[in-house]
Amino acid sequence: MDFNQIKETAKGYEADMTRFLRDIVKFPGESCDEKAHIDRIAEEMRKVGFDRVEIDPQGNVLGYMGSGKTLIAFDAHIDTVGIGNPDNWEFDPYEGFETEEEIGGRGTSDQCGGIVSAVYGAKIMKDLGLLNETYTVLVTGTVQEEDCDGLCWQYIINEDHVRPEFVVSTEPTDGGIYRGQRGRMEIRVDVKGISCHGSAPERGDNAIYKMSDILQDIRALNENDADENTKVKGLVKMLDPAYNPEWEEARFLGRGTVTVSQIFYTSPSRCAVADSCSISLDRRMTAGETWESCLEEIRALPSIQTYIDDVTVSMYEYDRPSYTGCVYPIECYFPTWVIPKDHKVTKALETAYKGLYGDKRIGTAETIEMRQARPLTDKWTFSTNGVSIMGRNKIPCIGFGPGAEAQAHAPNEKTWKADLVVCAAVYAALPSVYCE
Repeated sequence: MDFNQIKETAKGYEADMTRFLRDIVKFPGESCDEKAHIDRIAEEMRKVGFDRVEIDPQGNVLGYMGSGKTLIAFDAHIDTVGIGNPDNWEFDPYEGFETEEEIGGRGTSDQCGGIVSAVYGAKIMKDLGLLNETYTVLVTGTVQEEDCDGLCWQYIINEDHVRPEFVVSTEPTDGGIYRGQRGRMEIRVDVKGISCHGSAPERGDNAIYKMSDILQDIRALNENDADENTKVKGLVKMLDPAYNPEWEEARFLGRGTVTVSQIFYTSPSRCAVADSCSISLDRRMTAGETWESCLEEIRALPSIQTYIDDVTVSMYEYDRPSYTGCVYPIECYFPTWVIPKDHKVTKALETAYKGLYGDKRIGTAETIEMRQARPLTDKWTFSTNGVSIMGRNKIPCIGFGPGAEAQAHAPNEKTWKADLVVCAAVYAALPSVYCE
């Protein structure tokens, strides 16, 4: 395998990748409305010579290249978040912009650039004769990730009956290789009360007052230390071997967190005592934490135990139809995952990258200082489809993708043409390195 030839070929496709990305971005593609993105990606896959291109009943596009036994997948979610306040944008988020180095527009970093590099990475494999009877490459453009990360891969694995040997997530990694992320879950706490006239509140049972006690305990759970004498021990305890057998990976991924993200109430009127109050919790989980442990941790809080007969702690469920009308319900639980630093997949991706670009992250003048201040192999701050691929289904997953985490969900989103090229080259080299 000639690494220089791979790099040169990838560079030769920079203009094609730029055009392809700008074509995708010009269409809005929020979760459950991705059809225009999917159709444009399928068109490009057929154009560059994929052997088979399918759109499954959920709306995911799956493109296959090669005929070998080992299936190696490259995943990109192709839905985006909305644009938020248009006044925060300096340019049209769908028209975007292009300079010598950059491409702007909603979805350029998060994460339509990933599908562009993956499609052209597969084309480079075909161009250079890297495909053989050992492996088949699968490139997936997946839907609804922004709404419910991993749902698409639950469908692909369980309904399409596709199970790769490993998957590369092409989410943005700032030039690095990412081997894990904290998990997350969406928890709901409901408190019952009894309404009465506001002129005599003692006749009722104010649900908001009960919830105010619970809120303080939840804040303590996030902020407290884990000292032996601390009544509500903080989530930082999971970094301690005394509390967590997986403390080493927990320290790598970072501690878990919990915060209140929404609050609701019911009351007969503004001059009545509230008869219910509910909150939503965003719970980020580190290694060693599960959905069961997180729910039990909330249920065990002193304030909840005080009001236990009037409190319900549960997990949300997602059941929104995809753009095809497919409804595939799932709990709002997105497990922590981390692939070992010495795993064959980790080592293969590091070998492919270093053979092409050396042992440090690379980038443009704007990004290089920040990138090289971080180790080459690291982890994501946010959540990805890896929550299903590896978190739920134990399929090895690793991350390498164009763009920057900080651009995700931000106004004036952009990516860098050089990242598209680098990722396409690394993707092209990886299967052959892995299968040696």
